[in-house]
Amino acid sequence: LPPATEEQGVKEKIQAGLKFVFSNKLILGAISLDLFAVLFGGAVALLPIFADEILHVGAAGLGFLRCAPSIGAVVMAFYITHNPIKKNMGRTLLWAVAGFGACMICFAVSKNFWLSLSLLIISGMFDCISVIIRSTLMQTLTPENMKGRVSAVNYIFIGSSNEIGMFESGVMARVMGVVPSVIFGGCMTIGVVSVTAWLGKSLRRLQNLS
Repeated sequence: LPPATEEQGVKEKIQAGLKFVFSNKLILGAISLDLFAVLFGGAVALLPIFADEILHVGAAGLGFLRCAPSIGAVVMAFYITHNPIKKNMGRTLLWAVAGFGACMICFAVSKNFWLSLSLLIISGMFDCISVIIRSTLMQTLTPENMKGRVSAVNYIFIGSSNEIGMFESGVMARVMGVVPSVIFGGCMTIGVVSVTAWLGKSLRRLQNLS
């Protein structure tokens, strides 16, 4: 297990948490991947436009589209419960985030409701894989007395990226158009995965945490 740290005081603990995250390449890489995937790849903020103007399915269809990623996440969570990821965790994480980006690109160009719904379900599956691996990394590689601080840093990164990502989606949709903006976001997500895989050798080569 990682050794415990002995910082005292709120300021020192906050600094220690941030320092630990930014010095641990595995945790930083995992958090960064999810952050940029949410920031660039999410199309949740634009789903009302897709439901109304592109897929023409109205309010009921929008409800199905909104819940589709959650359905995929639940299905994948049940699967991983019975078939845990035991090897190639790093590559699995990279492929999961890349798959999420690819789903967003395909969703953007789809004009068939059922295909779009299926793509959102699959994107939820990929996102679930990413969340599980990232959480496992954080829980395993973080000293016991720093887990709260590291979790807080992770929440700040991911929570803020959700809100900023919705803002980014709106701005890019205004500038580029709805469909091109989602395609751009998906391509950026895949690009971030490529850069992370190139620079983060330790994450790419990660097999398991046993």
